[in-house]
Amino acid sequence: MMERRQKRSSVTMLGLRGINGPQGGVETHVGALAPLLVERGWAIDVLARKPYMPGGPQTFKGVGVEPIWSPRNARFEALVHTGLGVAIAALRRPDIVHIHAIGPALLTPAARLAGLKTLVTHHGYDYDRDKWGRVAREVLRLGENMGMRWADSAVAVADNVARDMQARYGRPVNFLPNGVFMPNGPLGSDVIERFALTPGRYVLNVSRLVPEKRQLDLVAAYGRLANPDFKLVLVGAADHRSGYEADLRAAAAQVPGVVMTGYQSGAALNDLFAHAGLFVLPSSHEGMPIALLEGLSHGLPVLASDIAANLGVGLDTDRYFALGNTGQLAERIAQAMTAPMSAAQKQAQIDMVRQRFAWDGVADSLSALYASLMRRSTSNQPLRIRTPQPRSITK
Repeated sequence: MMERRQKRSSVTMLGLRGINGPQGGVETHVGALAPLLVERGWAIDVLARKPYMPGGPQTFKGVGVEPIWSPRNARFEALVHTGLGVAIAALRRPDIVHIHAIGPALLTPAARLAGLKTLVTHHGYDYDRDKWGRVAREVLRLGENMGMRWADSAVAVADNVARDMQARYGRPVNFLPNGVFMPNGPLGSDVIERFALTPGRYVLNVSRLVPEKRQLDLVAAYGRLANPDFKLVLVGAADHRSGYEADLRAAAAQVPGVVMTGYQSGAALNDLFAHAGLFVLPSSHEGMPIALLEGLSHGLPVLASDIAANLGVGLDTDRYFALGNTGQLAERIAQAMTAPMSAAQKQAQIDMVRQRFAWDGVADSLSALYASLMRRSTSNQPLRIRTPQPRSITK
């Protein structure tokens, strides 16, 4: 790592569980962008949480990944780990410290006071997540405040969040969306055979098993359908044992046709997307939904709850359903599974995703932001970089 730092400007990333293993939107975001930033000349190091990456330091596509200690506790692990990360960065003196998410952003003042040039990415209103109580919500709001006020520069992964933060805090907040790698690998059948699935005849959901992802709504909607000739596949796992996970498994066991695959990645996850008949995202909270973009990139018809983050993707109106309305969701699922998209519609959707949400474009913009940040003594000036513009997606 020292040799890389002598030749390249260095960035230390904090606030996430890790990459190349741990699940989660922030982890997917960094796991995609960090190697692309290395290709663009940056030395990127990720300080990961050791409970999620127990194997020790590694290099992933040119990115240094160093697990450091943190408690395995949903309430405290992000803050404790980020605090330790800021202390390590204060000793190592990277050119930029990049803090991800508003909880870890609570440590932004500490990073600035240590003389570190700091960028914060706002990944969504985490205080709206169903799992948090009153105290945790207030801490997350404070983290948002500290990140937006104290960071040298700020980014949001959703346009509505960027505009809201700019209005609330009176400073530029750059919109750089989550992205997607366009599918190009060969398809297999092992995972399809393992779970006894029929290509084109299952509804897919991919997300962590946490309350705000609302898989219970999806199971309830599927259960309303009379003897469907397709299955419901729930892909994902929980980071911590919870009552929600237990309730979801109990509900799934009561509805014939529901398949829970656990966490999947790589070729297996690609194949589950590629062979699905429909992708559904019923969440009550998202930043910029990567799984939804992945479904679109595979040319799948998709359905999503009508929350702001999902609306920002720009689907046609009949691809949205009212949050929590399981009756409407059941109707939309039945309609989508009986009226597949044409080849022309699928290709138009894929082309749109490639143009608006390819990770390479996001990496170019973030690299430009890093370079601008290093040139400025203060970042409280507008930064003109190309950002994707919302456009309607043809269903």
